[in-house]
Amino acid sequence: MEFPRPRPFLGFGARGFSENGAQRKKPRPRVEGGLRDLAPGRQALPPVITAFCPLRITLGGGGTDLPSYYRRHGGFLVAAAIKPGVWVSVRERGDGAFLLKGETMERAARLEDLRHPIVREALRSLDFSRGKGLEITCRSKVSSGTGLGSSGSFTAALLLALHRLRGRRPSARRVAEEACRLSLERLKEPVGKQDPYACAFGGLRAWTFHRDGAVASRAVRLAPGGADELQKRFLLFFTGIRRSASAILAGQDRRSRRGERAVSENLHGVKRLGQRSLKALEAGDLRGLGALLDEQWAFKIRRSPEATSPGIEHWLRAGKDAGAWGGNLLGAGGGGFLLFLCANPGRVRRAMASEGLRELRFRFDFEGARSEP
Repeated sequence: MEFPRPRPFLGFGARGFSENGAQRKKPRPRVEGGLRDLAPGRQALPPVITAFCPLRITLGGGGTDLPSYYRRHGGFLVAAAIKPGVWVSVRERGDGAFLLKGETMERAARLEDLRHPIVREALRSLDFSRGKGLEITCRSKVSSGTGLGSSGSFTAALLLALHRLRGRRPSARRVAEEACRLSLERLKEPVGKQDPYACAFGGLRAWTFHRDGAVASRAVRLAPGGADELQKRFLLFFTGIRRSASAILAGQDRRSRRGERAVSENLHGVKRLGQRSLKALEAGDLRGLGALLDEQWAFKIRRSPEATSPGIEHWLRAGKDAGAWGGNLLGAGGGGFLLFLCANPGRVRRAMASEGLRELRFRFDFEGARSEP
């Protein structure tokens, strides 16, 4: 099983691997912070558990995975797990305190004093409230609030690492289910089930969200070489804008719960687009799939006008003018990453570079959440 390594510039390496990816024969022991070798006779640090979870891109049907919709009508979407992803490492401290390292730093003497809601509730759900304390480190090449499912990926990776610290080996389904319960029931977030499932399972998969809450999936059946062809023609570009998906989804969720016909009809159309996207993928119809990306964007901004801006519309037009078959803004909208499906990737890259947008190179991930050791 491949265990992806964080990029060296992040200053966080998978335990037991060198920067070039070769496994070290004899990992050198370190004191806390990794500043110098452990002196003879000193006690070694507690073992580190590192978990990795990919990010995801939605290829059709996004938005039908919210409970406010699928509990009435059933949801359907197609998503692909991608690297880069999110790395979470955990180890016991010994002093009973909790130390978080990531985009923000936090230290708390008691679990209930932790401000990070996902970490606090994950620790509560797995009964880490008492004990030796924990150090939790998160690293990713991609920031949160960019439409690639990073919160769901982080939650799944954290839960997997905590289970492994307790000596358990949970299935991908268990990790995804626990992550959904944490977000939807404990934190009451207006989010869907897609991210934890797509990230924990990995691969290119079609997902069905049943009215009773059950989740089913199957792999997308691509022709030989189809995944490589898709990977060459899909491009991601960062708009430079970060936003809260919950803020946008909350409006959709409220209107959907009220049974507003316009929202329901919109999401019915999005679900049909997801089903058509699956057919296009399995038929190898990339031009048709690109056109469906455009249609999904049109449905998204009719449902949530705040998802777009003049700048976003300009960049999407620039990509189409450069020959992209279609494009969409991933996630809830408002910022994050643009996804293009391209006849000529080089032309679209040059067009986006001239607009000042940075490309995120990625690869499909077919393994999902995993840990080391």
